[in-house]
Formats: sequence, structure tokens, C-alpha cells
Amino acid sequence: MYESSSELAENKLLMLYVLKSIKNPISNTQLTEIILENNFINYFTFQQYLSELEESKFVEYHDVNDKKLLILTEKGDNVLSLFKDRISPSKMSTINDYIKEKIESIKKELTIHSDYTLGANDSFIVNLKAVENDSLLMELKLSVPSKNQATSICAKWKENPSEIYTNIISLLIN
Repeated sequence: MYESSSELAENKLLMLYVLKSIKNPISNTQLTEIILENNFINYFTFQQYLSELEESKFVEYHDVNDKKLLILTEKGDNVLSLFKDRISPSKMSTINDYIKEKIESIKKELTIHSDYTLGANDSFIVNLKAVENDSLLMELKLSVPSKNQATSICAKWKENPSEIYTNIISLLIN
């Protein structure tokens, strides 16, 4: 039922390794997805470890563009470099392969934002945002009459933000 202390240490180091390998702040959800999709740790144990890593100041949350994102602290990086050899090479290889495959979608999730809220007169306010290197490229708020339109706009924005951005800019410039 309980893990050995070496397994516990390896799992926490693995979490730190993921944060270092991605080289960008990521959301709790994204880190959870990486760990769970690779069947390293169960959800509840993962959240407990993450909380312990935060208490130890090995990771911390930063507010970036209205999102709480996790970063590896200098203290966490130092611990990782001292004990990295305790992570099994097969797990490190699995993480490296996963990140290579998914890095673009992870970055896209962090740079593209879309949501909607209920506005006045039963309308919906759609908020679309594109961020690159911590700089706001575009933020667009619009009112639409139905929830279907709001969800459709959000989905299209997430699906192809660069084309939509380019079209909007060219419409405004030309």
C-alpha cells in the first residue's frame, strides 16, 4: 500500500524532471496529464507529492496571463541535479519521448486562451487571447447571442489561432 522511500523520492524527482524538461511554466493540469498518461503515479498520490514539493519550495506557482503555472525553483533544480541518477533511465526516456511528441500542443495551450461568460440580456461574452513570450499579441472580446456560437468560436480559436490572428490583422491593415 505504501511506497518505499526510494520509490517516493524517485516519483518526486520525476515530477521535477518533467518541469525541467519542458523548460516552460505549465499548469497543474498539464503536469498531471503527463504523469497520469504515462502511468507513473496515481492522481491522489501525485497531488500529495505536488503539494509537498511546493511546501519544500522545489516548485512554485506563478500567475502568467490569468493562469496559475508551475515552475521549477532554483532549489528544486539543485535537488534534481544532485539526485537525478535516482530516476530510472526508462522513465526518463518515456518522459523525453512524451515531451518531444506533445511539446507543441503544451505550448499552444499556454499561449492560446479562450472562454466565455454570460453577459447582459442573455448574451455571451467570448474572450479570445494570444500570448507569445509573455507579451500579449491579441485580445478580443465579443458578444454573441447564443451559447452554441460562443463554444463554436472558442473551439475554432483553439483549433487554428494563427490563421485567425493573421486574417484579423490583414483585415485591419488592408
